[in-house]
Amino acid sequence: MLYDLSLHMGYIYDTPASGARHIMRLMPLSLPNRQRLVAGSIKVSPTPDEQAHFTDFFEHPATSFMLRAPHEKLDIRMQARVQVESHSIAADFSPLLAKLPEEVGAIWSLKPDAPHHFLGDSPRLAETKTISDYARGALSPSLTVLEIANAICARIYKDFTYDPEATTVDSTPTDAFRLKRGVCQDFTHVMILALRSLGIPAGYVSGFLRTIPPPGKERLEGADAMHAWVRVWCGKTIGWVELDPTNNIPAGTDHIVVAYGRDYADVAPVIGVLKSYGGQRSVQAVDVIPLQ
Repeated sequence: MLYDLSLHMGYIYDTPASGARHIMRLMPLSLPNRQRLVAGSIKVSPTPDEQAHFTDFFEHPATSFMLRAPHEKLDIRMQARVQVESHSIAADFSPLLAKLPEEVGAIWSLKPDAPHHFLGDSPRLAETKTISDYARGALSPSLTVLEIANAICARIYKDFTYDPEATTVDSTPTDAFRLKRGVCQDFTHVMILALRSLGIPAGYVSGFLRTIPPPGKERLEGADAMHAWVRVWCGKTIGWVELDPTNNIPAGTDHIVVAYGRDYADVAPVIGVLKSYGGQRSVQAVDVIPLQ
């Protein structure tokens, strides 16, 4: 599937900001046998005084930039064309949960995609008893790791309501769990914590979701903003599998990957610091248009 993507992110400040330093992770990745970035560009207004490109620990391209002069707003626009391939799982060769520690222990690598990085606490995720208890409700001795991940994904989809007004980008998984409401970031964080509490490596995927559904299909939740879903390590044979708890589906050709990390802190599309006072307003608009 070939897509044209467009993203607009804007920040409007109550008082002019200055001395701003930001890092962007917005451009879709090129991944072997998964997706290919055909072309892409990012424009920032005002024009940055300094700009540099680097690769982070998880091997994602990122851009840092600085704006020295006072500015009343920041405008970021990304355009890209991406080819996404089908990557469905033919069969479940994941181990039973009791066998998973043995398979994790057999991995000696500490490369960015090694499961060891995705087992413990991370910047925005610390073990939470209520979510751990919730995860144990999906357990059964006969279930494989992939079956457990699918069961937790389906349970979150059933128990939680998609509500963009219920939480903010700074809400904790505990907040969302208590409300049983939130957005894709909340559902993803809750599912990651649930899986990690069982000893299953799980991480965060940032990306885009197809805006216009195929004929006869329902529109997916979260399609007008950047999307998030879960990456689960299901043993050495299958490896990483991606599940979308907001829509209770495996990530497929409707999902376009921008970044992988332990939680939102590793993949935030725009982060930074600036000098200002008062509040700010933000806007975001996303279009993911299929070309064939």
